[in-house]
Amino acid sequence: MSKPTTKDHIAIDPNAKKLIVFLDCGDTIIDEGTEIRDDHDIVIKADLIPGADVMVRTLAERGYILALVADGRAQSFKNMLTDHGLYDYFTTMIYSESIKDAKPSPRMFKAAMGALELTEQDCSRIVMVGNNLSRDVKGANQMGITSIFLSWTSRYPKVHEDESQKPAYTISNPVDLIDLVEKLNAQLE
Repeated sequence: MSKPTTKDHIAIDPNAKKLIVFLDCGDTIIDEGTEIRDDHDIVIKADLIPGADVMVRTLAERGYILALVADGRAQSFKNMLTDHGLYDYFTTMIYSESIKDAKPSPRMFKAAMGALELTEQDCSRIVMVGNNLSRDVKGANQMGITSIFLSWTSRYPKVHEDESQKPAYTISNPVDLIDLVEKLNAQLE
């Protein structure tokens, strides 16, 4: 297994908020329907979901540690997030390409936790935000991480198939996450 990397130029602030935010990318930050890929299936350009940039910047500016936990290729995410000025807001980025597994596998979430020096006891202070009930929500639920379903797109089911896919919270727009995260953080403090 490849070792997850925490970007050297972002230090974890000891005064950071208690709540840690794990974010998916496709149809959570980036509109998958706008992806342009090269001959090697790398996304070279894509549009943001309306409000996703405000969500990422606001949470980071308010002191939340952000981790990208996404299925796909590292270069695709680097291209998309750099293009929109969001890449440097993430303390760590965990990709299925480097982990050699995909959500809902616990390996994805454990890799993000390891990169942030978190233990299983920290799961209660982590939220996972994603667009996919069978991957993001189910994976978070299996780990005891609070699941937040972003039901922005019609590309994926909006109704859970079983209890393992039932989100703790559902939001319809990225900016809705800001108030929810503030509320959940206040409950921890």
